[in-house]
Amino acid sequence: MERLPRGANFQRALMLWEIGLHIAGDPNTPYYGPRDMCISVGSGSNENFRPWLRMSTGSPILAHGVCRNELEAAMINPSGLLTQAYRGTGLFPEALPVRILAVYPSLDHFVYLLHPRTGLKSLAEIKEKKYPLRLSIREDATHSTRVLVDQTLAAYGMTLKDIESWGGSFQLNGGPGDPRRLKALHDGTIDAVFDEGLVIWFDEALATGMQPMTLDDSVFKHLVDLGWRKYTIRPGRFKNLKQDYTCIDYSGWPLYTRASLPDADAYKICDAILQRKDEISWEDSYTGVGQLGENTDATPRDVPLHPGAEKWYREHGFNV
Repeated sequence: MERLPRGANFQRALMLWEIGLHIAGDPNTPYYGPRDMCISVGSGSNENFRPWLRMSTGSPILAHGVCRNELEAAMINPSGLLTQAYRGTGLFPEALPVRILAVYPSLDHFVYLLHPRTGLKSLAEIKEKKYPLRLSIREDATHSTRVLVDQTLAAYGMTLKDIESWGGSFQLNGGPGDPRRLKALHDGTIDAVFDEGLVIWFDEALATGMQPMTLDDSVFKHLVDLGWRKYTIRPGRFKNLKQDYTCIDYSGWPLYTRASLPDADAYKICDAILQRKDEISWEDSYTGVGQLGENTDATPRDVPLHPGAEKWYREHGFNV
């Protein structure tokens, strides 16, 4: 497959794509700013552009737009939040007819770290002691990590506002490896970190003395009922982790659609992934296109495949 389809129209489209990447990827743009991109394939041969396929990155609640026919597909991080949309739990007051086309392989987890200097032995003690916690979290209140933070704290009967009312404070970040966080870790100006993106910062946080906290069984059950999965990280995966640590899984980036999308369209999207696989940037956990339709550690799937996607995977000899 050629890197770029032949024709001047695709040279122009690539130029527009690169312009969009540069603007959306500006490191000075906050996470809640214009950082997402919508790819629209259709016809621009008339006064108005007639979209046929609209795909976007963005917030978990874009699932509403997909199901309202405002988009044909979107990507979400992580899989657990699409499960909530499918079940009608957590962020979603009612079940949405979402279906999966493919799950981009991404092996990641969400951890809760506390520093021993706090004297806290569990997250429950934050509320019990009304501890003035200095917590490092994401700056975008709509970010998927903040959704999980809110759901976790709610299971313990508290909120971020409660922590603030006890004299706590929040060190806010863009990405998980934000230089502001790393500086705060080394300066000792934060007591806790709740986040994902472990490969970027987890080992460094452990090296500063931070300790991983395992959630109470009742809290795990609550989160699993919502749609999250438990995962145990083994020693050796991260050099500074010395024992098994069970936490919340944060893996998988589902590309999803609505159940009513025509089967032929879903089939065509899956086939496009195969044809352009060498141009897609994959993480280390990628093992092949067939993996995108399987239920694996890196591609957790608790939402059904779209029938058109399932047909594509089966016809190409992949397990689903």
